[in-house]
Amino acid sequence: MKILIIEPYFSGSHASWAKGYQKHSSHDIHIISLSGKFWKWRMHGGAVTLAKQFLEADLQPDFILATDMLDLTTFLALTRTKAHSIPVGVYFHENQICYPWSPDDRDLRQNRDRHYGFINYVSALAADALFFNSAFHRSAFFEELPRMLKHFPDHRGVDNIDKLNQKSHVLHLGIDLARFDQHRSDKKRDKPLILWNHRWEYDKNPNDFFQALQNLQNNGLEFEIAILGENFSTRPTLFDQAKNIFGEKIIQFGYADSFREYAQWLWLADIIPVTSNQDFFGASAVEAIYCGCYPILPNRLAFPEILPITCYPENFYDNFPELFQRLETTLQNISTIRNINLGSAVEKYSWQHLALLYDRHFEKFVVKFT
Repeated sequence: MKILIIEPYFSGSHASWAKGYQKHSSHDIHIISLSGKFWKWRMHGGAVTLAKQFLEADLQPDFILATDMLDLTTFLALTRTKAHSIPVGVYFHENQICYPWSPDDRDLRQNRDRHYGFINYVSALAADALFFNSAFHRSAFFEELPRMLKHFPDHRGVDNIDKLNQKSHVLHLGIDLARFDQHRSDKKRDKPLILWNHRWEYDKNPNDFFQALQNLQNNGLEFEIAILGENFSTRPTLFDQAKNIFGEKIIQFGYADSFREYAQWLWLADIIPVTSNQDFFGASAVEAIYCGCYPILPNRLAFPEILPITCYPENFYDNFPELFQRLETTLQNISTIRNINLGSAVEKYSWQHLALLYDRHFEKFVVKFT
């Protein structure tokens, strides 16, 4: 079967997911994409360029799988001579209906923020099936969608919500975890190493992360910090302030130059405290856990699903005082913590396990629509 993945924002976890499925699937996977920058413009205009690429390509796929960054309605309108009989799905890495906005975003200040959520909504209407990367994500989408629709003056289409729900499915994010194995090391530093490996952005809540670490420092606890993850020119000022606050405690500050370097830092780290205000899956946390980092996770978002809270309740916190308490206890018992490895608990998200599930799901889907 020939599957076409359309990705307007080919960067980070979006690119890794597409390339990972292409590598591990038993099907013939093709990718058309645009570079991962100017995300708002990608949602507005990316469909025009990608439609042109598709029409010019010598490819007639059996199934089209677009991601949430594509305006699927525009794409299908521009490619109707070629795509009219091809079943289409949308894979939601995130959605702009319930994604938390930075208070400094000018679209939020000028009440223009709902348009991006509306693109997700009409794309979902145009698709034959919807796929969410977690059950939490699907629930959040359908909980917030009616609230968004009620902002419009009339003909809100609330009756469409049940139809969308009926064609929605959960397919957890596939990650190429096996890539980390070749860089595995049991070496640890003398002091406990605390890891940040997420994007340097508002929604990842760096404020609580650095505040908790500052409290630990004020209490005289010994530790070091590795700050990884994608960073941008408009990154929160907290990261630069942290360099002054923690000084030599920060032994890595900035995006890793290669996957090898990134993987080596994850195997070296001891603890990953996650403070996110938004995570529909949490790929960076899963990668760190797989590499032996001891997770301290918020009892919210997708995390209680991704690492089942019923099996690992001691790894979750409900509020900031609990986050600090968990961190403090973990540092005080680092010798014991270093003997705990939860990698097997997240191994199920490896493409070695999920690619076959994706393949079978899409096969049944195509048969249903042909």
